[in-house]
Amino acid sequence: MTNALSLKPSTPKPLPVANGDFYDIEHTLKADEYEILMKVRAFMEEKVAPIINDYWVRDAFPFELLPALKQLDVGGVGIGRGTATPHLIGMLIMEMTRIDPSFATFFGVHTGLSMGSIALLGSEEQKEKWLPAMTAFDKIGCFGLTEPLVGSGTGGGLLTTAKRDGDTWILNGEKKWIGNATWCDISIIWARDIDDNQVKGFIVENKTTPGFSVEKIENKMALKVVQNGHITMKDCRIPEANRLQKANTFRDTAYVLRETRSGVGWMATGLQMGAFEAAVKYTQQRLQFGKPIASFQMVQDLIAKMYANLTACQSMMLRLAEIEASGRLEDKHASMAKAFATQRMRETVAWAREVHGGNGIIVDFNVGRLFSDAEALYSYEGTFQMQNLIVAKAATGFSAFV
Repeated sequence: MTNALSLKPSTPKPLPVANGDFYDIEHTLKADEYEILMKVRAFMEEKVAPIINDYWVRDAFPFELLPALKQLDVGGVGIGRGTATPHLIGMLIMEMTRIDPSFATFFGVHTGLSMGSIALLGSEEQKEKWLPAMTAFDKIGCFGLTEPLVGSGTGGGLLTTAKRDGDTWILNGEKKWIGNATWCDISIIWARDIDDNQVKGFIVENKTTPGFSVEKIENKMALKVVQNGHITMKDCRIPEANRLQKANTFRDTAYVLRETRSGVGWMATGLQMGAFEAAVKYTQQRLQFGKPIASFQMVQDLIAKMYANLTACQSMMLRLAEIEASGRLEDKHASMAKAFATQRMRETVAWAREVHGGNGIIVDFNVGRLFSDAEALYSYEGTFQMQNLIVAKAATGFSAFV
């Protein structure tokens, strides 16, 4: 006699939750660091994710999120300050970018490039004056290096000039693509000293400096939430007290960029996490021919390749954080990570958009926004080609730079 229980249909196993951390790197954090990561994750998932597509479409910044961001107390985790490790900083950047690269860019420009310039190159008086308010997000900063006619050649070709005049400096020139510039409080401006032809850094107070103006860059296709500005300076007088006291050559500028370039590698990795997780969820739910497309071989091939790209980048970035923590980070290390992670990012997000079919170009499904934002990450903080020339110089001993 057949057992009646054996005739009952078996309960289907629940599908695995989309998990962009195949090697479980988040648990390489210490317990207190992991707690901070979870706070940031909750903020990004509960506060940012529900509203960010609307702001992205409208090309606007979500100022409503700043009070909740202040409560996270993570403004002091960027480079040059506090006890935060490169490991934790990188994981936080990756987590933010998993939800939205624009918000992560705003955070990175403020805490990494702007605050980092002051922390690494400023005097003790400058640190005491600016960093507490910036850590609390009471004052927001930006970083003005790129110019309308000077991108990759900033090391030797800045057109923005600085001229010493007694206890002040006179700045003239333009900066372009400067994130946060349209609304922030201070700008770190890099200019060529007319007298010695060296690059120097200045803390410019945007709202009270005569001759300083910012025009919003419109009609972008990437990082639309970031408010990029075109800065114009006409005979702006900056007190000597606002000159970064340890920024006297482009090598000093490059010191800041080296630290933050690794952050772009983490961002490219986080963007892949967001795209991969979106793709897995979509393919589990999207039906064709009566079955979820996640069960089709060609879709599974793309999922596996995305996973491998993502995991390889996470592993590289984790090792880079170890090198940085040991004090041995060099341009070549950061450049390889930035180049590799952004190249893999382009592949991963393209495959994620592919499995979404036509829905992949609709912002509502998130992956279209990530697909567009990836193009900005691929180019900023030094192009892919420039990073490869730095790596190849380290490998061969020959410089291809003019």
